Amino acid sequence: MSGSALDTDILVIGSGISGLNAAVKSALAYPDRTITVVTKNTLLESNTAYAQGGIAVVTDLNHDTYEKHIEDTLVAGDGLSDRKIVEMVVTEGPKLVKEMVMMGVEFDREQSGEYQLGMEGAHSERRILHHQDTTGFEIQRVLVQQARKLPNIRLLEHHLAIDLITQHHFGEKVTRYREDTRCFGAYVLDLKTREIKTISAGATLLASGGVGQVYEMTTNPIVATGDGVAMAYRAKAWVRDMQFVQFHPTALYGVKQAGRAFLISEAVRGFGGILRTGDEEPFMDRYDERGSLASRDIVARAIDTEMKARGTDHVWLDCRSLDPTELATRFPMIVSTCRKHGINPTEQMIPVAPAAHYLCGGVETDEWGRTSIDRLYACGEVARTGLHGANRLASNSLLEGIVFADRCFQHLKEHEPFREPRESLPAWRSEGTTQPKEWVLISENRQEVQRLMNTYIGIVRSNERMNRALQRMKVIYEESEDLFRHTTVSPQLAELRNLINVAYLIIRQSMEQKENRGTFYNLDLE
Repeated sequence: MSGSALDTDILVIGSGISGLNAAVKSALAYPDRTITVVTKNTLLESNTAYAQGGIAVVTDLNHDTYEKHIEDTLVAGDGLSDRKIVEMVVTEGPKLVKEMVMMGVEFDREQSGEYQLGMEGAHSERRILHHQDTTGFEIQRVLVQQARKLPNIRLLEHHLAIDLITQHHFGEKVTRYREDTRCFGAYVLDLKTREIKTISAGATLLASGGVGQVYEMTTNPIVATGDGVAMAYRAKAWVRDMQFVQFHPTALYGVKQAGRAFLISEAVRGFGGILRTGDEEPFMDRYDERGSLASRDIVARAIDTEMKARGTDHVWLDCRSLDPTELATRFPMIVSTCRKHGINPTEQMIPVAPAAHYLCGGVETDEWGRTSIDRLYACGEVARTGLHGANRLASNSLLEGIVFADRCFQHLKEHEPFREPRESLPAWRSEGTTQPKEWVLISENRQEVQRLMNTYIGIVRSNERMNRALQRMKVIYEESEDLFRHTTVSPQLAELRNLINVAYLIIRQSMEQKENRGTFYNLDLE
């Protein structure tokens, strides 16, 4: 049902590292202005909170350089990263990480007081700052603490953004080529009252995270349904590079909790873990001279090849030669989770398989986080900034999040769009809709989308697989759009609609990709 109208100076959709960072900075800079944060679960539930490995940043200039980090990022991106953006993120990152430390984030240190720097795949030096194996949660904890302290931040937990409001909602025609399309705010569903609120905003920041739940097997939490990408696409923003979905090579095989696979961090391989086949043969040296520490696209594809060649569902990660005390100290959550499922990682190899992990594409932005729609910004995993290219370098995501959150804030501070008068917005129209009688139609379509994407649009694709996926997705789309037109909006239906939009974009842009790069691999392009 349609409901109340709210007004805010800055609307932030998403409560991960990017969204809360931008919200806190804006609230501190403008104590007389209102910043509204919308998140569909609690503030602590986001992809950020599940980031185990850490944040890649140059802190030890005696052994590391910006140039090395830049080059590692460009190589991992397989030639499709924007060098200007890479240089900007790498060089601006250290100062912003210091800000987070000043805010209260604690990274692990050696007894000398120096940072304990981790090594991860495709990095040429140790440069990963971490808090054991719960770095993301530590950052999230501090940001939530800060956000709750500030009286001018309005926190709307258990609220799901449904659609961005543009001239389309005033009856005007909006296309991707229209140059004056403007975002006026968003329609947001209160998940407790089922009321749809109309939020008018001077500026809107999309920081809604990734799309992992479009796949059956993913490391992403249940909330990662691609809402921001889908809303921006429907609002006619430019969306690019959706074909580049990064699969994390090592999710714990056979374990799925709350809709997500448990991640075995890349840092475990950086610590000395070795990938092996069932007969204990190390296989990664046959694919890349860096062995188990090659970039994620190479490792995931190698594991996929080995599994198919041997007819198995997983490979093994061997940590048996590592010091048990050091392993448990550095990775307490991973060790305890393995033991909970009957695996002692110091005595047994860990069964692992790839799972959908990170979107390298998304809503296209410039270096200030601006999208093609006026007053709509995007940062974090929802955004295609040009940093990652065809494949993300491990632990660059949290770095990108804080840099682009700061960039969005700096641009808002310079231009202050929230000082301009705001228009009265049309309320959400729900006339003529009814409650769904067959909830199974929604749940079954969601599962079918996930199965279809896992089967046809995974690590390895082909023209036939993509064509088959597109044909079936068109049918699911038509069924669900008809349901959306005639059914009262529910979170289940809204998420299904978003997943279908995202799946379509991944399939279509995969079909348009004419060379194998990074995370994208089409058998017919060999």
